[in-house]
Amino acid sequence: MEDESESPIPRFASRGRAYVYVLPCRDEDLLKVGFSRDPLQRLQTLHARFFRFFDLDRAFLIATDSVRDARRIERRYIEAFTDRRSPAPLVVPDAAAGYTEWYRGAYVEAEAMARAFAADEGYALHAPLRDWLRALFRERSALLFAWSAKMLEAIEYERYNAEQPSTPSALERALRDALDCFDELGIDIEPLVSEPVLAWYR
Repeated sequence: MEDESESPIPRFASRGRAYVYVLPCRDEDLLKVGFSRDPLQRLQTLHARFFRFFDLDRAFLIATDSVRDARRIERRYIEAFTDRRSPAPLVVPDAAAGYTEWYRGAYVEAEAMARAFAADEGYALHAPLRDWLRALFRERSALLFAWSAKMLEAIEYERYNAEQPSTPSALERALRDALDCFDELGIDIEPLVSEPVLAWYR
């Protein structure tokens, strides 16, 4: 995405706040545990189409007041699931350091631990992750119209001035991923984009 300052894909780093994330894969009994100041950015580094790769209805976040607290909770998970370590899926890039803290057969216990952290230590539990993401994307939905129009303009220029590629370009993938994410989160894009963008998407 060329102009992140105007992108509808929100990015933030709450001052002091950090999040422990538990991300179950959609199609197998495998999950990723970690922490981040910006959970959405982390999701995007793990998989460009994170909204389809991970099960957003079972994934969750534990919001803490500091990175120190998040590290402590993450360490509790790592210690609890040592014997359930699993290789990362091949589609997760090593460059994102996404090859560690993957576990198999640990979801039920991971969720129970999260609820205990919330009840015993007062941390906010955002479960399911889908609701947290939907609220985040709705906050930025007003930016989608102008950003998507710019992206489509760049795509059409690229197509007109370059040899016809056999696969979608990075710009096309970025626009489709953004629109697919809004759709996956149950946010109707029809009133949020121009007619040309909607026609391109459909």
